[in-house]
Amino acid sequence: MLLTDARNDAGLARAIRRLPRGSALVFRHYHLSGPARRRRFECLRKLARGCGVLVIGARVPESWHVDGVYGAAGEVAGKPGLRLATAHSLREIGMAARAGADAVLLSPVFATRSHPGASALGPVRFLMLARLSPLPVIALGGMTQARAAQLAVAGWAAIDGLV
Repeated sequence: MLLTDARNDAGLARAIRRLPRGSALVFRHYHLSGPARRRRFECLRKLARGCGVLVIGARVPESWHVDGVYGAAGEVAGKPGLRLATAHSLREIGMAARAGADAVLLSPVFATRSHPGASALGPVRFLMLARLSPLPVIALGGMTQARAAQLAVAGWAAIDGLV
């Protein structure tokens, strides 16, 4: 799973083409607004769909026709499609489950540029929380393919780790 961001925008086309079919692109691009955000979304959605990659929207209007939604538990509750909730603790995992999320992105597993100075869960605490989760857990935060191979979870996502 690939999450979009201002930092990885230049490498997104290449990264999307490298994703396995059935993977997901989470369109965030919070740094853009209005027509510029919509244009970038349409460009990435066309590429992703052509590569067999699902398109998940973060804070996008329903009229944008995504395959699902990404965000905090309250942002995914009751939304159509695949619901991917963010969580950083057992409490937030529980909130995601009660909101009807299909999976939870638990983060940050490792130190990440997204949240400089924030404390990471680390692999031991991450795996403990993942085992307690009633939902499939997707690892996020400082993830690379090598790190993902060491964690027994449903999947992994990255912002910088795939571009």
